[in-house]
Amino acid sequence: MKTHLLYKNQDLNLDVPLPVNSEDITADLELNTLFNAMSLDDDFIFNVVEHAVLSSAGESDIETIQFRQDILKDCLKNQKIVREIYQIPIESLNRKRKSWLGIFLRYPAGILNNSIQLMKLFFELLHRLRGIADDYSGQFESEGFTRFFEMIKTELSDDYFALMETHVKNLEFRGGVMISANLGKGNEGDQIVLRLPNKMEGSWFKRLFRRRSPTFGFFISGRDEAGTRAVSELKDRGLNLVANALAQSADHIDSFLTMLRVELSFYIGCINLYNQLKETGNSIAFPSVEEEDIRIHSFNGLYDPCLALIKKKDIIGNDINTDRKNLVIISGANQGGKSTFLRSIGLAQLMMQSGMFVAAQSFHANLCHGVFTHYKRKEDAAMKSGKLDEELARMSTIVDLIRPNSLMLFNESFTATNEREGSEIARQITSALIERKVKVFFVTHMYELAHHFFVNNKNETLFLQAERKTSGIRTFRLVEGDPIQTSFGEDVYKEVFQK
Repeated sequence: MKTHLLYKNQDLNLDVPLPVNSEDITADLELNTLFNAMSLDDDFIFNVVEHAVLSSAGESDIETIQFRQDILKDCLKNQKIVREIYQIPIESLNRKRKSWLGIFLRYPAGILNNSIQLMKLFFELLHRLRGIADDYSGQFESEGFTRFFEMIKTELSDDYFALMETHVKNLEFRGGVMISANLGKGNEGDQIVLRLPNKMEGSWFKRLFRRRSPTFGFFISGRDEAGTRAVSELKDRGLNLVANALAQSADHIDSFLTMLRVELSFYIGCINLYNQLKETGNSIAFPSVEEEDIRIHSFNGLYDPCLALIKKKDIIGNDINTDRKNLVIISGANQGGKSTFLRSIGLAQLMMQSGMFVAAQSFHANLCHGVFTHYKRKEDAAMKSGKLDEELARMSTIVDLIRPNSLMLFNESFTATNEREGSEIARQITSALIERKVKVFFVTHMYELAHHFFVNNKNETLFLQAERKTSGIRTFRLVEGDPIQTSFGEDVYKEVFQK
């Protein structure tokens, strides 16, 4: 049985390493805030959503995204049912831990007994899963859940349960273990075969007085340790094959329940995030997705979900259309929302490509081959290198990894030197990225950089400003506007020192 709730034809592999730049993306976009909200302090869910979101940046396709979106819509409509399904593998894990036999699993008899106990547990849980499929499958519309419930009804039929329960009952050997053997060399046991027990025919009264074939037997004294050990070894040799077969069956069901937990963890995380964002009064939207080579990037009410989770209130969003643009330069007033906007761009791209909703009223964008961030860092406390050296070293690493149709986010990069040199470094790097068809968003206070692209690349560049009223009030919205030479740092000075 396969769950296949994240991919149509494969399972999620948590053993695949995260992208090389995951640490930088997580820090720059404050992804841990998002993951903590999704996991609600559950380390397992945190690990799953972290892997699903970060690994999606370079390997998503439209079919998989739409597949997950449809399943997520079902989950949001049927939250209680999905959580009930999710509790089944959780309960399996908890009860397995309590019945762990440890050292006895090295012996066939111990393996068989443990497998029988596991199968009884699994039958109970699978009966419950089958009941959910029978009662609620009609409330789910997505391809993924429809196929999942059909698989449950087909594989876990009444005949299946009856047959498996009969087998498990027989394997308990309540009437003893019947084994046949031949005498081999040196009178050692040979060709040891486990046999079905004789059927009890007739009433107990007839069986009591029935003539029996002559048999020979022996009893082992309780003090005969060697004899007891020899009989135990003989029994284990007879049980070995059937014990391994039942253990494999139990492992198959266990693997199914484990993967069910893994894949549903992603959707449980999405449900948790959805509920928290709704409580803050913010909107969510399922994005429209285009192929990598189509330059589409437009949205209404786009906001930073991490900021909404921290502030626990409605966040001001942005309405921007960057269609057919490879470069967006954001400048303007200090503390006007530029960095927050840049973070919202990166988060929305990652959430979209992992099949989630995004933090916006509407969102329409093309896939990216990868998401990369280059943010201003604090001074190196160890003084092993200067800030500019460190910035260029990080940029060199990104250049080795980045591919055409990736998304590159710069935040106050290359400001560790004077504006003329910083602008020239940024101009050359940005021009090279655009030439390689990388989509670039650049937050900067360097007027020379913005002015260069305004003069030489105006038609292919979108220029945004952090809106500021004439009174100095920030609206925290971004609007289209030509680059200006000031970032209005005086406003911040007055706010801090002239209250």
